[in-house]
Amino acid sequence: MALDRSKVIKLTILCILAALMNIFTTIIFRDYLGLPLYIDTVFTAAVAFAAGLIPGIAVAVLGWFIPCLYYNHFNFYVFCSIAEVLLICALKPAAPEISRFDPKEKIIASYTGLAAKLILLYVVCAVSISVLGGIINYVSDVFLEMHLRYYSVEDTFKLGLMMSNLPALAVNILSRIQVNIVDRFIVIFGGYFISRGLIKIAPRNVR
Repeated sequence: MALDRSKVIKLTILCILAALMNIFTTIIFRDYLGLPLYIDTVFTAAVAFAAGLIPGIAVAVLGWFIPCLYYNHFNFYVFCSIAEVLLICALKPAAPEISRFDPKEKIIASYTGLAAKLILLYVVCAVSISVLGGIINYVSDVFLEMHLRYYSVEDTFKLGLMMSNLPALAVNILSRIQVNIVDRFIVIFGGYFISRGLIKIAPRNVR
C-alpha cells in the first residue's frame, strides 16, 4: 500500500533529524567527551527498529553524506552502517505483547526473550561490522592508498596486534572487535529503546 503525502513528509523529517542526531552524538562523545567509541549509528538503529529497512538505510546514507560534503571526501564506512541496518531488519525482535494483568512469570519470560534476541543481534552486529570495517580499512590502505587523515579509535589496539606479527587484515578486524564489543551494545540496546518512542510517529506500513 502506497504511503500518502503526509506520511512521506513525516518519515522524511524523521530520517533527516535522525541523521543530524547521529552527527551531533558523534561530535559530543568523540570531540568533546573524548570517548574512544563509534556510537554514530544509534539513531540509525532506532529508525531501522521503528520504521524498517528503507528509512534505516536513508538515515545511514544521510549520516555519512553530510560529513562527506564537509570534509570533501567519500567515506566507505557507510557500508558498515547499511550492513547494520540490514542485520537489524533481519533479526530485530518483536516488542513483547503483554499487559499489566498478565502473570508475573509471563512478563519476566517476555522480557527475558526480548533481551536474549537483542543480545544475539548485538553479537552478530559487533562481529559483522568489525569484519566489514576491517576489510574496508585494509582495502583502502593497501589497494586504494586512502590512508586515514585522523587518529582512529582502533589505532590504539593495532599497535599491540602488529607486534604479534599478525597479517594486516587480521589486525584491522581484531582491533575493531575490541571497540565494537562496547559501542555496538550501546547502539543496539540504545537504538531499540529510542525506537519505542519513534514507533508512535513512524508510518505503520513501512515497518
